[in-house]
Amino acid sequence: MADAFANVSIEQIFSSPFQRSVRTLNPLAHSKNLEIQLISDFRERNVGHEIADFWPFAKQQWNDFDYKFADGESLREVQNRNISALEQILTTSKNQKVAIGTHGTSLSTILNFYQPDFQFQDFQSLAGKMPYVIKMDFAENKYLTHQVIEIDYEQ
Repeated sequence: MADAFANVSIEQIFSSPFQRSVRTLNPLAHSKNLEIQLISDFRERNVGHEIADFWPFAKQQWNDFDYKFADGESLREVQNRNISALEQILTTSKNQKVAIGTHGTSLSTILNFYQPDFQFQDFQSLAGKMPYVIKMDFAENKYLTHQVIEIDYEQ
């Protein structure tokens, strides 16, 4: 992944505290000589307990953003904490290029917030593309657009 950002000036790197997110960002952090700043709100969704068949559960959550198990999180809760963390970064890192590492569900709820037509089928299609890398553009904390950054998954 570091190769995809070789010619991009990244000033800060933020990540979910989960090790798979940190491990994904480590080569980029090393190449840019930056520390990874851990942000708890970028963590993966807490489903509550083991799920035997993930996709029907995920589809139910995408059909009803408030659906959750009693001991888990809804997609709305995941989205709220992720958007709050992202908005904080946009405010404190104004005019900087930053990299953020999170998880498929978290990223999908962020995309859905800014582009409501991003739905279950989009989430499902990105699930097999990890890391899934996008570039998001903002002006004065206002979302403008995003584009997928192609990564060589064979490396």
